[in-house]
Amino acid sequence: MASNTEQSYIDIYRQNAGTISAQSAGPLNAHRQAAFEAFCERGFPTARWEDFQRSDLRKIYAADYGINLRQFDITFDPYDAFKCEVQTIKSYLFFVVNDVFYTQSRKAQDGLEALRRQGAIVGSLREVARTHPDMVAKYYGQAARYDKDTTVAFNTAFAQDGFCLCLPAGVTLDAPVQIINVMNADLDLMATSRNLIVAERGSQLQLLVCAHATKSYHYLANRVTEVFAQEGSQVEIYKLEDTSEQMTNIGSLFVRQERDASVLVNEITLKNGFTRNNVDVQLVGEGASLDLCGIAIADRTGHIDNHTFVNHAVPHCTTNELYKYVLNDSATGSFDGKIWVGKGAQKTEAYQTNRNIVVTPTAKMYTKPHLEIYADDVKCSHGCTVGQLDQSALFYMRSRGIPEAEARMLLMVAFASDVIDKIKIGSLRTRMHRLVELRFRDKNYKCNTCGAVI
Repeated sequence: MASNTEQSYIDIYRQNAGTISAQSAGPLNAHRQAAFEAFCERGFPTARWEDFQRSDLRKIYAADYGINLRQFDITFDPYDAFKCEVQTIKSYLFFVVNDVFYTQSRKAQDGLEALRRQGAIVGSLREVARTHPDMVAKYYGQAARYDKDTTVAFNTAFAQDGFCLCLPAGVTLDAPVQIINVMNADLDLMATSRNLIVAERGSQLQLLVCAHATKSYHYLANRVTEVFAQEGSQVEIYKLEDTSEQMTNIGSLFVRQERDASVLVNEITLKNGFTRNNVDVQLVGEGASLDLCGIAIADRTGHIDNHTFVNHAVPHCTTNELYKYVLNDSATGSFDGKIWVGKGAQKTEAYQTNRNIVVTPTAKMYTKPHLEIYADDVKCSHGCTVGQLDQSALFYMRSRGIPEAEARMLLMVAFASDVIDKIKIGSLRTRMHRLVELRFRDKNYKCNTCGAVI
């Protein structure tokens, strides 16, 4: 039986189903009713669910958020409101404001046209689904399983827009693509958006996704991204979250890799309120390789929950997974990672590590790395550590005249470095090292990578 929280959203959907579909497109609408029924059947995840023991989402959704069902026009130009300080990154920059892809600016149109000249199908997911319905229908909803995760079911039922990029076979873009998800409203607001990324055979793509929030309202964002890396493609995905204590981020990333496809996923949480990241990777082609990593920094009452699942379905695939946390004050961290090696997935190499620093006695870290192996010719390992800063290293640095606060900061920066070093875009890697240092120096830190001037 649905709780009051679920029932309120069930009623909203039933009363506005026609409006939601009219504001979207056929390929998205094709999954909407089935996803809604899946949500009605199971409701929001609670702490009783094995995969959500540290993130009771029913409580999160119980707040009274506004929902932009009619997709009202965006009243400001994010290209004027956000000034990127990573000056050496020459990226194709686009914005999703709340849950609408922003196209009104000439800068947005110029970026879309430049990508289209390179052969890409790109733009608002809603518009691409209308102009290229067969392409979107082929992929949309095929990796994101709403029958297993009701946060995805909720997204599939309510999402009307987002970002879409299909890169043709053999194409290497001349610059990274940068998507900035901005929460901006004059009331507490929920945003539900969707992204679809397709890298066809032999193509190469670098994607940077940033999350920011403006103003002092409570926001909830539920965003789902599906990535299809076809044979021999190379895809890099960098996710940066810098929001506020009033922000709730629920992000789900689904990746499907074909033969010899190479994927790097690097998730960086600098500042947040409540974060739940889901990463689901299916290695379905022999020779596929995955590098999955992240650094999470939280203080005050921040909550960061990373849940990962990697399925080695075929032989000769490789996974390297590394997540690190630094928790201060009364922050809570959780890592739940599973690598599954299926029957017949011989010659698999899969390594999973979670390392954590808990700075204060009131901070809490929960970790559960695990493997399930049903093949006998594999190289696999997993492990985790939870501890405090190295006291001997701290003593050594203080004995050399370094103040204690500075020594602690340097040790935490060094702890995070190997995750940041996995960033392959040189200017972004340099900038992230600097931002991590600034974050450790100042609890009141605000990222200026895209400094909001709203």
